[in-house]
Amino acid sequence: MRGEGRTVTSKVLALLGAFEGGRHALSLSDLAQHADLPLPTAHRLVGELVDWGALERDDQGRYSVGLRLWEVAQNAGRHLRDTARPYLQDLFSLTHETAHIAIRDGDEALYIDRIYGSTRVPRASRVGGRLPLHATAVGKVLLAYEEEWVREAYLAHRLEAATRHTHVNPGRLAAELRKVRDEGYATTQEEVRAGSCSIAVPVRLKPHPAAIGLVMLSSQGAVMTRHLPTLRGVAHRIEAAAAEPQPSLVRVPRRSSRQDR
Repeated sequence: MRGEGRTVTSKVLALLGAFEGGRHALSLSDLAQHADLPLPTAHRLVGELVDWGALERDDQGRYSVGLRLWEVAQNAGRHLRDTARPYLQDLFSLTHETAHIAIRDGDEALYIDRIYGSTRVPRASRVGGRLPLHATAVGKVLLAYEEEWVREAYLAHRLEAATRHTHVNPGRLAAELRKVRDEGYATTQEEVRAGSCSIAVPVRLKPHPAAIGLVMLSSQGAVMTRHLPTLRGVAHRIEAAAAEPQPSLVRVPRRSSRQDR
């Protein structure tokens, strides 16, 4: 039987994992198939997730991520996001380009925050979204400043090409990462989406380094290094702000749900 030998926790996580990648609404059969669970088991667990607020059920019987799960998820990366947000807004105000900050999570760049510009640049990711390290400017920065064994392990795997411009040759990418460390910034030109380019610099934080970057139309690629002084200045301000002692937080109790009463 499917699910035999699996813990309840692993089954629940598999159901929630169905919504990774930006999928909005799924049927019960979709969820059961993704989690490799019998339909009755999926029905029972999904019902409990709905009762808790992790999932919501619409009038068509389809399920989406619930507000309570979203509320809990906001605490992930909250310190970095809250610290960086004012400076990311400054970066956007000074450049009028889409600005974002990311950290490395495994072999992907995880986007912690993003402020969108008014220019219709092709969007490749969103807050909470992930992209390959080798195809993005922030990802290349994160990879370049990692330990050597991390870079070697990453380059040893097959690198997927998001577009025909994506750098997937390990030797060429290794040389590019050395140049990123030497020059202190990385760029891409239509490597993750046609029509867009990007530039990024490191934000030297402990224990998890970050990178901030700008995304703009590919027609701006030849002149995007003009934003380097602003990017570096904002990165230094985030580093300084992150080093300051954090005030203690006063937690407001969550209102009890009907199930809690």
